[in-house]
Amino acid sequence: MRPVLAFLLLALLCACQMNSANVNTNGEDETDNDFAEFDDDFVDASYDTETAENADSSRGAGRESHLERQEVPKKSVSNDDEEDGLVENDDEFEHFQDEEEFEGYDAGDTMEPPIDQKTEPKLKIQNIPLHFRTHWDSYWMEMLMVAGLLAYFANFFAGKAKNARLAQLWFSTHKALLDENFALVGDDGKVENENPGLIKESESLYTLWCSGRTCCEGMLVELKMIKRQDLVSLVAGLMRPQLDQVHIKIELTRGLMDSFVFAVGSKKTITKIFKEYTDLSKFCSLVSKPEDRYNVPSGFGVLSEIPEATSAILESRVITALNKYQSYIDYLHISDQFSGQIQQEEGNTLKQPETRPVLLAGFNLPKHAEMETIKPLLLLIFYLMERLKVYRMSKEAKAKADKNRLRVEEEFLKSTHAARAEAAAQRREDKRKQEKERVLAEEDPEKQRRWELKEQKRQAKKNAPKMKRLAVKSL
Repeated sequence: MRPVLAFLLLALLCACQMNSANVNTNGEDETDNDFAEFDDDFVDASYDTETAENADSSRGAGRESHLERQEVPKKSVSNDDEEDGLVENDDEFEHFQDEEEFEGYDAGDTMEPPIDQKTEPKLKIQNIPLHFRTHWDSYWMEMLMVAGLLAYFANFFAGKAKNARLAQLWFSTHKALLDENFALVGDDGKVENENPGLIKESESLYTLWCSGRTCCEGMLVELKMIKRQDLVSLVAGLMRPQLDQVHIKIELTRGLMDSFVFAVGSKKTITKIFKEYTDLSKFCSLVSKPEDRYNVPSGFGVLSEIPEATSAILESRVITALNKYQSYIDYLHISDQFSGQIQQEEGNTLKQPETRPVLLAGFNLPKHAEMETIKPLLLLIFYLMERLKVYRMSKEAKAKADKNRLRVEEEFLKSTHAARAEAAAQRREDKRKQEKERVLAEEDPEKQRRWELKEQKRQAKKNAPKMKRLAVKSL
């Protein structure tokens, strides 16, 4: 019994000491931790804001949360120094929360409302326009552009096909006549052509070369159609109407015709080519009242150098053709001094342009594609070629023609005298430079000295005043 009592007494003493130790510990904690009460309140307040879903959770989870709340004060006690520092840092910015510190400032406008996680964000849906197929009127500009492009391409292919059809129709109508007068039709001899015929230069220009005939070296036919493939040109043609034309250029054999220049055609065309071509502007003059003098149709003009030659060309057959095909004949041009159009930089040339005898003609094509109507005009060209072959002027007419050509040559020499003198001086200067370089390259002092003396004498003679010698008769 005595050992049992001794053991119980010892256990009672140990329990009393442990109880007193716990009491002392709690007292020290309460005295040392001045902010424990605030920490408990802060923890309680933070956990009161839990959601209803967490409140309805299982009891085991509740017990774990209760244990966590009991552990928070212990952590706050161990971090007293840190808590004190945080409180002091927060106190430094308390004046920003004082409403009297900022007078006249509405804090409610700048502060953003707290985001409530329970409420879903409100999405603002923009008003998107409906599909474009329900609003075709909004795309009228694009529609106009597409319609314009479609119209342009449709007109391009239609105009291209019509020009090709008209050109082929003219060639098929005159092919038999061309074969009778030329050995080669549709072959220029430059490129091998398996299918001789019209050569397409562009959508509105076709060419045909013929050769192998007496009196000429060749004939070039150009079919200049209206630019039907170009919609802009068609619109411009409404203000300035144009016609399909065929231009014929025949290079006559040298020495075949006498020396004269002549042209006849509509007044508008005659005035135009008189300003453009060199031979017409230098040798011819516009005949006044050609209807009374040469019996040409009214509305036609005549450019003539030798009146005798003009009367010989405008004989009864030619006058009949001019009256009958007045609406189709644009111009006829015969010249032995043809050099093309007037060059803008003609004053800078030192040589006269090369001239050659030609027969030029321009005809309008019929509007209704009746190519048989203008077939006799090609016969008129062949008749004029034969007429030029046999016609010879009188001596007076030839003398006048030679005088005119000499006058034109003198005018050309006068106009280019300054340029030719400058060119001659430049050639002499270049020659002296070459001679100097040759003498210096030989490295002979004696020759160099003689050349320098010669050059000094030349310069002294050039700079000396010119004296005029007068002859005095003795008494």
